[in-house]
Amino acid sequence: MAIIFLFIAAYLIGSFPTSFVMGKLIRGLDIRQYGSGNVGATNALRVLGTKIGLFTLLVDIGKGFLTIFLVRKLLPEASNLFFIGIGLTTILGHIFSIFLKFKGGKGVATSAGVFLALTPLALALAFAVFVIVVAITHYVSLGSILAAITLLVTELVINLKNSFSQLELLIFVFIVALFIITMHRSNITRLLAGNENKLSFKK
Repeated sequence: MAIIFLFIAAYLIGSFPTSFVMGKLIRGLDIRQYGSGNVGATNALRVLGTKIGLFTLLVDIGKGFLTIFLVRKLLPEASNLFFIGIGLTTILGHIFSIFLKFKGGKGVATSAGVFLALTPLALALAFAVFVIVVAITHYVSLGSILAAITLLVTELVINLKNSFSQLELLIFVFIVALFIITMHRSNITRLLAGNENKLSFKK
């Protein structure tokens, strides 16, 4: 029962719709009706402003990190596979939020929080790629896609050096990276067509 409770708690934490709540509380609007209609941090940044957007980003990252951190405190002897299951449940909660009729964000920020706890080196390199790509191109979607690929490649290199001692983590990274890229398929279409929305740094 305790294990079932932990998975339910992870899903509910992941499901918390940060940008939707902030939009309602501070701006009195439904963020799903503005911008891209997505409840992720990028749309929050565009619609709700820099401060709320960054706050949303930090909270969504924190959701992923918090679940792994808390479970490690409660069950320090648990296997990596168990932690991966908790992380995946949190990410799915963000993407399929029970509070928004099982619709949510694309899972990038929450995935970053999970990988910050599970594989910080790979996440650090992926984050560096994200920042560089977005700074140069102003395309958050492109930064997210390339960051996911970087995370996968880095984790693969780590496993090659360690004789695949963390194979289950590599498989998890592959699944999440593939899912993130799939969630950005409409962005990929717009990028190829040259009409993807750019992030403005003027404010």
